[in-house]
Amino acid sequence: MTKEENLKLYEEWVLKASAYEMALSVIGVDKMTIAPVGGNEYRDQRTAILAGELFELNTDPKIQKVLEELLKEELDGDTKKAVELYYQEMMKVVSIPKDEYVAFQNLKSKAYNDWLEAKTKNDYSIFEPTLTKLIEEVKKIYAYRKSDVPLYDQMLNDYEPGMTMAQYDDFFAQVKERLVPLIQRIAKAKQVDTSFLYKSYPIAKQREYMDEILKYIRFEPDWGYQNETEHPFTTWVCENDCRTTTKYLENNIIAAILSTVHEVGHATYEHDIDPKYDGMILSNGVSSGMHESQSRLMENYLGRTKAFWEYNYPKLQECFPEQLKDVSLDAFVDAINASSPSLIRTEADELTYPLHIMIRYEIEKRLFSGELSTENLDQTWNKMYEEYLGIHSENAKEGILQDVHWSETYFGYFPTYALGSAIAAQIVHTMRQQIDVDQLLRENRYDEIVKWLKENIHRYGCRYTANEILTKATGEPFNPKYYLDYLEEKYTKLYHLEG
Repeated sequence: MTKEENLKLYEEWVLKASAYEMALSVIGVDKMTIAPVGGNEYRDQRTAILAGELFELNTDPKIQKVLEELLKEELDGDTKKAVELYYQEMMKVVSIPKDEYVAFQNLKSKAYNDWLEAKTKNDYSIFEPTLTKLIEEVKKIYAYRKSDVPLYDQMLNDYEPGMTMAQYDDFFAQVKERLVPLIQRIAKAKQVDTSFLYKSYPIAKQREYMDEILKYIRFEPDWGYQNETEHPFTTWVCENDCRTTTKYLENNIIAAILSTVHEVGHATYEHDIDPKYDGMILSNGVSSGMHESQSRLMENYLGRTKAFWEYNYPKLQECFPEQLKDVSLDAFVDAINASSPSLIRTEADELTYPLHIMIRYEIEKRLFSGELSTENLDQTWNKMYEEYLGIHSENAKEGILQDVHWSETYFGYFPTYALGSAIAAQIVHTMRQQIDVDQLLRENRYDEIVKWLKENIHRYGCRYTANEILTKATGEPFNPKYYLDYLEEKYTKLYHLEG
């Protein structure tokens, strides 16, 4: 076939695949938010069928040949990059039998149901057999790639291309070396008063205030929508259809706010990718680490600053006058930045957060190397929390069952959370040299910060690698020094540890 004929087939294939992806995405959001649980079995079975149809489309031998022929042609830069990425993704799954793939999707749907039941009932034994099965099936699925690369390295690479166990081991070694002693020093220092954060804050009033926050961070209703769920997440259908969720806690006023700012960071990234990529592979964030950098940047490097709250705190006080009338702005900002080891990852402070990730990373490595089994894994989890954070979970709901990720087979994904926090520090270091971030936050000009991020990070989508984008934006590839310096400086000052 001619180049033009191949391009026509390629474009038709991309459009059709994006239609299936859209359907599956919307069904998935509904399942985790508003869909009645009574319909799970019916819905899951048909979702698996749709996933199987998409799988067949994505492994079509005719399309494989089209992609291979296009790779030999002279193409414009965007198309060339997209074809390369599509081909790479196809090669990961092309050898998997369709019936096995469909069965795997069905298992994942069931796994989410089992995880939710186990968490609700606070009983790891309900989920443990399913987790065992998931790990077995994941190993089988990866085996079809016939790669010589260690299994867990393959998983890591799927979420953060180029990253390996060796690189993550080095990164977490630096985290452990510099942050654990700081956490121990803070434990002996005078503690910040956070008690007022945990008074009763009626959820109905929290929802009202959230509308103000969403306006401030420019989450516009013509392209974004927020819902509620057990575990906050973000899903995007296209450039102008990004869905986020949050979770309200009556006795924690800051949890839903920062969770919302975090998830909108993900959504804003997807919304700001160059519209010409919409509906194709280049329209995705370049990697999980870069994606997480944008959510952590907005949550922590903007959402926890005094400048952010100089504009937003008076309105929060208006919503909750009894709870916050005697709490100054400085006291509030200190409280939302306080560090104290906690059991729940999503509610952890900036300083202890990477240790939550390190625990999950080490468990995953050992699960897939065969050093650990799922039996009594909840006890292993508790021992590691005792070792790294000095705290112990009394129940599985606050321990091994707190995260949804393993039920979705997101093995290799967790490390990108810590990586993203570190990438964000490097980006913010450069951004603050070029624009007055604090002044923009004080003056309700959040859109100008988003504009800088769009120009330097978001618009590229997958057109370049994460390190290429980071180097374009900051002048150097990934360097964890900015992250560790930031945390040491911030918490040394907050807890008066100088000298």
